[in-house]
Amino acid sequence: MSDDAKAAKELVETLKDGERGFADSADKLRDGEHPEWATALRRLSEERAGFWREIVDLGHDYGDDVDESGTVAAAVHRGWISLKDALTGDDAGAVLKAVVTGEDHAVSEYEDALKMDLSAGFREVVVRQQAAVVAARDEVKALESVG
Repeated sequence: MSDDAKAAKELVETLKDGERGFADSADKLRDGEHPEWATALRRLSEERAGFWREIVDLGHDYGDDVDESGTVAAAVHRGWISLKDALTGDDAGAVLKAVVTGEDHAVSEYEDALKMDLSAGFREVVVRQQAAVVAARDEVKALESVG
């Protein structure tokens, strides 16, 4: 399996986790004191969906099927599982903290991917997406600090 395919599989799963995590968080926060947070998280969920679809489409262009479902154990590893606990309570700050944890992991997955021997075209996509993931993490951290 090429490094592109290995990196793509990991990134797609991480992005899908992020999409679900952001969406669940937005649902939790939409009726709270900060509905604008829910709007921001929903936007980030949609961004993640676009990112994983872009990677899957690139894989198809190269003949790779990188769109495979992960396991619960892998989701735990990817960092979004703490969100489940945060969603059961009423603390918006805990939800944002869990989102930041998930995003920290997403940033590290992109860093790992960029250490691999990626093709030029795929590397370009990964670099662009990584910048957006870092910006999203920083945006959520900023929300967390005003909460």
